[in-house]
Amino acid sequence: MTDRPDPFSAPFGSLFGDSMTIAELAEGEYNYGGSAQPLENFSFHPATHALHYGSTCFEGLKAHRQSDGTLAIFRLDDHVERMRQSIGRLRMPVPESDLIRSLIIDAVEANADFTPNPPGSLYIRPTFIGTAPNIGAAAAPSDSGLLYVICSPVGDYFAGGIRPLTIYVETKVPRTTPQFGMVKSGANYVMALGPTLDAKRDHGADQVLFATADDITETGASNFFLIDDNRLVTRQLDESFLHGVTRDSVIKIAADLGYEIDERPLSPAELAAWTGEVFLSGTAAVVAPVGTVIVNDAPNTVGDGQPGPNTLKVREALTSLLTGDADDPHSWRTLVTG
Repeated sequence: MTDRPDPFSAPFGSLFGDSMTIAELAEGEYNYGGSAQPLENFSFHPATHALHYGSTCFEGLKAHRQSDGTLAIFRLDDHVERMRQSIGRLRMPVPESDLIRSLIIDAVEANADFTPNPPGSLYIRPTFIGTAPNIGAAAAPSDSGLLYVICSPVGDYFAGGIRPLTIYVETKVPRTTPQFGMVKSGANYVMALGPTLDAKRDHGADQVLFATADDITETGASNFFLIDDNRLVTRQLDESFLHGVTRDSVIKIAADLGYEIDERPLSPAELAAWTGEVFLSGTAAVVAPVGTVIVNDAPNTVGDGQPGPNTLKVREALTSLLTGDADDPHSWRTLVTG
């Protein structure tokens, strides 16, 4: 592995393992050969349904090198079920859980040698695309598709490691369309791209927190939390934003640590007045502390502007679970050959 690029210095998600798994959808059935194959380019017809009508979705999860040298996928079954939900929302045939599970495990095992030691990990990207060559099918799902899994050795999602982020609060532009907010699709993310780039340019922000009609939901790529010595506060789930698996992990871990869990509406005014800590969560970001929130174009320093003790406590508990340094009371780790 010494001649491979360093995942800690390369941009997140820009390096890849050398193997992938693929199941082809045809006539309503998914067909998988049963093993990984070399990573290679696809060839698509210019009229491919996904390129015109967005019949595509994906998942994001990680495998982590354990303290004993083994390899474990974190919350595999939860990501599998969310992938199935997303494919169903595309009105495509929903693959069996065991198929997606096999595709992921086989891809991870084939790319195990690419997994960096902690705090690095192997990022796993299951993807579905509708492949029918039909530009007249705007009102119909694709009748063929590809379900595949690729893997990427990664370091930190945010450049600079654990550092306080700056978050800009957007109250006018919605993050995505409400009926697809809980689906991991490309259209979901591209709608957040413009506001995020504008906030980076105009305010030096790392991320945008979307609070359309003064109702805080999530950032372009992460769920959002407030925390103090006693409480963990986050927006209650609905279909307007992603039901993050890491979000659920954070909530359960915080409850295990003795925090009161408060899931309810949040407003920018409450955020600006909050005297505790603020952080983001996601598969890529894990737990990322926030040092500044910009509300109504006015910067507000969170605490002393540095990562707070409660945020770091939750982060440490989660990362210890990821790497096998702590017990697994919720049975979230799936050990694989590696």
